[in-house]
Amino acid sequence: MILRHAFTPPDNTRLSHLCGPMDQHLRTVEAALQVRIGHRFGHFRIEGRKAAAVQALEVLQAIYEIARDPVSAETVQLMLAGDSPQSTADPAAPVLQTRRGEIRGRTANQTRYLAAIAGHDITFGIGPAGTGKTYLAVACAVDALQRSAVQRLVLTRPAVEAGERLGFLPGDLAAKVDPYLRPLFDALYDLMGFEAVQKALERQQIEIAPLAFMRGRTLNHAFVILDEAQNTTPEQMKMFLTRIGFGSKAVVTGDISQIDLPRSQLSGLIDAERVLRRVSGIAFARLTSADVVRHPLVARIVDAYEARPPATA
Repeated sequence: MILRHAFTPPDNTRLSHLCGPMDQHLRTVEAALQVRIGHRFGHFRIEGRKAAAVQALEVLQAIYEIARDPVSAETVQLMLAGDSPQSTADPAAPVLQTRRGEIRGRTANQTRYLAAIAGHDITFGIGPAGTGKTYLAVACAVDALQRSAVQRLVLTRPAVEAGERLGFLPGDLAAKVDPYLRPLFDALYDLMGFEAVQKALERQQIEIAPLAFMRGRTLNHAFVILDEAQNTTPEQMKMFLTRIGFGSKAVVTGDISQIDLPRSQLSGLIDAERVLRRVSGIAFARLTSADVVRHPLVARIVDAYEARPPATA
């Protein structure tokens, strides 16, 4: 199918921003939708399957509408995923205040995830790599701390290596656990700044709590994040969830496609979803490859692995 479209009245600045440097945005749309786009001044010619050509035209029109200023490659990827800057401006959507400014969900599922965290004391965020489940959980925690809705942040994660055996790790407890919690710290540094995070650690407003050492504690007035929860056992998951005290909020994040437990061991995240699905006050938010906000190849990699036939012995 061939579609022809002309932007009227043509705005040369917008057209330049629409195409991107060296027509980069057009090449991105072509690769994502398997179409060919030719253009001359304000006239565009799109060749490809009907549905893909129509979608490509809709994406070009949407980019043109916001192209008063240069459009980032990230924005183009989000629009290809079905999101748009206009959709994130929904006044009912949760908005988080951080050092980086306002943080909103970039996709419909991310917005629902944020709403679930805001409306429930315990929220499970389940999805593949790159969907923002950990980053958004940390953003919610930082927002709550800065609003004094909680008194501290508690970060925890099971100490399970991804198919490797790292052996002895030098240093004190914090130094031993730090490599496992690095994704959480990366998000904290981005949202709060390095110095603010270090001061919060010194004042114990941010606490590193290895999952194995959580037993027997009661966490009151805290925002608790359990990351990489797919690598917990059912017993560890139950232990963690029963640590929650008054005025606290917990977010559990994980990717059930990347379980590093022994094959015979049931994941605590899978077990919790089955056991707690109908428990009032607990929310489960699902994210998919359509919510990936990293490099566009990440979404394709996720889809390829999900489509892979099961391995045979």
